[in-house]
Amino acid sequence: MGFFSKFKEGLAKTRDALMGKVESLISFGRKIDEEFYEELEEALIMADVGVNTVMDIMDELRVEVKARKLTDAEELRPVLKNILVELMGEQNNELNIAREGLTVILFVGVNGVGKTTTIGKLAHHYKSEGKKVVLAAGDTFRAGAIEQLEVWGQRAGVDVIKQQAGSDPAAVIFDGIQAARSRKADVLLCDTAGRLQNKANLMEELNKVYRVIKREVPDGPHETLLVLDATTGQNALQQAKLFGESTGVTGLVLTKLDGTAKGGIVIAIRKALSIPVKLVGLGEKIDDLQPFESKDFIDALFASGGEKAQE
Repeated sequence: MGFFSKFKEGLAKTRDALMGKVESLISFGRKIDEEFYEELEEALIMADVGVNTVMDIMDELRVEVKARKLTDAEELRPVLKNILVELMGEQNNELNIAREGLTVILFVGVNGVGKTTTIGKLAHHYKSEGKKVVLAAGDTFRAGAIEQLEVWGQRAGVDVIKQQAGSDPAAVIFDGIQAARSRKADVLLCDTAGRLQNKANLMEELNKVYRVIKREVPDGPHETLLVLDATTGQNALQQAKLFGESTGVTGLVLTKLDGTAKGGIVIAIRKALSIPVKLVGLGEKIDDLQPFESKDFIDALFASGGEKAQE
């Protein structure tokens, strides 16, 4: 299955929830009036595009309708699509890789969002590219987290560096760096804890991990990826703000995008934060982690409409 096809299939629930409602509004000879605007606004909010973002979209839509003297709702489809494409903007979604030596990628995020699964899938991706990958089991507090990472390590065919449950996460990451170097690995992927109920402790813990990486690999971490569960909608946006302020996040990973009608949260996050979405999870399989392309995302949302997206 091609990349766009996977994206289109993975966004089916969001497309049905968001564009299904939009299409039903647009397609039946409706006139553009205040009632139409209100219904369109509600459809966007229900897809978790976010109230502030929706207000901005609606303001721009009204301006375009007036400027172009549009009267029929059917004429709005390309206008709305262009607004969303411009809102998402161009973003560099490529993961930063060290020019030489070890690449260190740090994963942060609350428990249950799919951090460990994402690490396993990315390990598989790099391994299939011929890179030597090592995983560091830095989530030493959540019951079963180390074992879960080991399972993914076995699936991907890569080594996992661990200590006992309850160990100092920074010490595990230190061991991971030393092991990766001694094994001449190309990439080290680091798992971390996500106990948000101990927010201050968690942030201090993550800062300690960050300092250890900086000391051992001065140009690392090459990426700090915040993993968010797309099914949580606006909650994911709050987590992005919290971690983004505290941990120097360089990119976002949105998991379970295929399992939610709230995929509009991608638009809300892009509008609220300047952190690029770099990867999205579109299924359970080991190769279902995909690079994020904002234009493909919008194309996939509109693919069931009158316009045909380019594959």
